[in-house]
Amino acid sequence: MGIESLIVFLIVGAIAGWLAGLIVKGYGFGLLGNIVVGIIGALIAGWLLPQLGFSLGTGIMSAIVNSVIGAVILLVVIKLVKQA
Repeated sequence: MGIESLIVFLIVGAIAGWLAGLIVKGYGFGLLGNIVVGIIGALIAGWLLPQLGFSLGTGIMSAIVNSVIGAVILLVVIKLVKQA
């Protein structure tokens, strides 16, 4: 992985984590936390969405949307576990 790919990966993770934090109220983790949430969200959505038969295509916008979907799923699961 080149340095450019790593920078894009981190930026997409940060944007996705930030957007997911806005969607799921009460979750703001700062820059580093948003990057981690976004990257984990991308992994979740990258596995789950093809299993369900969804494909968002390629490109940066689809990567952000994909990551946001996964990050929202992650934050909702965290919220449910904390309430239990």
